Amino acid sequence: MSEARPWRRAIVWLLVLGPFFFASYGFATWVTAQRSDVGFIVFAWERQIPLLPWTIVPYWLVDLLYGLSLLLCATRRQLDTHAARLLVTQLLAVSAFLVFPLRCTFQRGDVQGSFGWMFDVLMSFDQPYNQAPSLHIALLVVLLEPYLRAVPRAWHTLVYAAALLIGVSVLTTWQHHFVDIPTGFWLGCFAVWLFPTDAPPPLRRATLTGSRKRRRLAAGYAAGSLGIGLLATSAGGAWLWLLWAAGALALVALIYLVLDAEAFEKRADGSMPGAVRCLLGPYLLAAWLNSRWWTRRLPAASPVSAGILLGRLPGEAELRSHGVVAIVDLCAELPCPTPGVRHTVVPLLDLVPPSLAQLERASAAIDDARQIGQVLVCCALGFARSALAVAAWLLRTGAANSPAEAVAQVQRARPSVVLGRDEIDLLSRWQEHRLPASQFSAADGQPSSVGAGREH
Repeated sequence: MSEARPWRRAIVWLLVLGPFFFASYGFATWVTAQRSDVGFIVFAWERQIPLLPWTIVPYWLVDLLYGLSLLLCATRRQLDTHAARLLVTQLLAVSAFLVFPLRCTFQRGDVQGSFGWMFDVLMSFDQPYNQAPSLHIALLVVLLEPYLRAVPRAWHTLVYAAALLIGVSVLTTWQHHFVDIPTGFWLGCFAVWLFPTDAPPPLRRATLTGSRKRRRLAAGYAAGSLGIGLLATSAGGAWLWLLWAAGALALVALIYLVLDAEAFEKRADGSMPGAVRCLLGPYLLAAWLNSRWWTRRLPAASPVSAGILLGRLPGEAELRSHGVVAIVDLCAELPCPTPGVRHTVVPLLDLVPPSLAQLERASAAIDDARQIGQVLVCCALGFARSALAVAAWLLRTGAANSPAEAVAQVQRARPSVVLGRDEIDLLSRWQEHRLPASQFSAADGQPSSVGAGREH
């Protein structure tokens, strides 16, 4: 039975978010106006951007879309998720305005004509502060989902066109400098990542890892983020784009330190939400290039047993050439959409030993997929996570009599596999303590279902 549209709850949220928006924004503007050390970031080419008074209309349109978006949510979960995104976007943007204030250097003067009064109303509560990240852009990103969900697919191009017009208007009304746009876009994507549409928020699972290896990896990513961020801010100019890479590495460090493989939000079909791809763009590119570099002289997949291939994340041509009908994907950090092929995702973090529950789910997924034909078991390189899962499957099916034999069999098939004594010991523990996947899940505190995860 369908849930009634939560109109009353939407109105309550609107009555909370509306006043909070203007109060917090106004407070940040007032505080910044008292300071004498407010800097700015502007590129020389921005001086060529014309003032287009009519674009104040799409600029103002975002306020109307903000209010209506709450009424478009069809379920209480959709509404609360959307409202939480709006709220956290506002909180983080205002915090940035207070800690790192910037100002707009454009001097617009009096705007004549029919649009002048709209500028006058805007300037009655706005000042040339609160620049990066652009709250306008961040909110625009958050607003896209409810409108795309409510509008028929045939009209999605119109929604994107309107969003593009609103985004450009922050420049053509001389309200923002360029740097505010990518930072605002990143903030909006971050809010969407924090509150996913079809999964619990990742921070609900936050707990400081007890694994020394994960802590070391988190420290390495954090150090990389800090170093790149310092380089970007000290060099300035085009180097500021490195802040994107710094933000991506900071988020990966957070995942390794307090979250889990599910925080990459890889879907059951191997794809990733657009917001995650935008947040982690530089990291994803580096990880993909790394996977291709290390496997450039190796076969994309190697047969281990009848119907079981072991390899890297595949391309469509590789799938066709090997006759693959099913994939067991253990790579958490890279998307691998494979339309037309049965795709099972068991997410595992790169360079981190899986839990016994994850090993059980991965081997069970391979066994299940094998029933329908040729299976590719893959991770980023096909050297570790997927190799360990195949070794567990060999033990599970009796194709290997011991963990050492299973590892040796996998290494004969793919000599680049990097399994050693630690992995053999892990397989031994798994073999000794094997329970049904549901019982492992209860013991390890992880979901027993296979199909929404990632790992290498």
